[in-house]
Amino acid sequence: MSRVVEFIFSIILIIFIFPVGLMISLIIFIDIKENPFHFSKRVGQNNRLFYMPKFKTMKKDTPQVATDLINEKDYITRSGKYLRRFSIDELPQFFSVIKGDMKIIGPRPALFNQDELIKKRNLKGIDKLKPGITGWAQINGRDQISVEEKVKLDQYYLINKSIFLDFKIIILTIINVMLRKNISH
Repeated sequence: MSRVVEFIFSIILIIFIFPVGLMISLIIFIDIKENPFHFSKRVGQNNRLFYMPKFKTMKKDTPQVATDLINEKDYITRSGKYLRRFSIDELPQFFSVIKGDMKIIGPRPALFNQDELIKKRNLKGIDKLKPGITGWAQINGRDQISVEEKVKLDQYYLINKSIFLDFKIIILTIINVMLRKNISH
């Protein structure tokens, strides 16, 4: 997708969901008595670090590691259970698309400390892609696949990137979210 299309789409989506976002923020604040947003340090295009916003769904003392490395049930908030069920916690990432740190489609941005994933992506040239809210690896296993499989899927996207593949990823993302496929939290 072109930068202009993603930018315009993201602005329209944010305007459309703004009232819902306010309601979600209020629910989170009532639940945890904290800022309803979490800014996660992520690795972007060309290994540039940026802060990715999400609705806060985890407790304050949650370690900053990939979700497959912790028992989420020990750290998830009451409101977080519901927000994560349909990936609603991801909606603030459209601000990162507007800012230019992310795209709608691309490899999911690694946490700053996911050294193995970052190294393997660098070896395959995946670091040259701007990270996305959703991507080929995201719809083909999310956190339930190994780092090696994630890198293979990201490389497939790098090699086969097209408007048709992006459209397929968007459709499959919507289906996966609605069916809660590969959503373990």
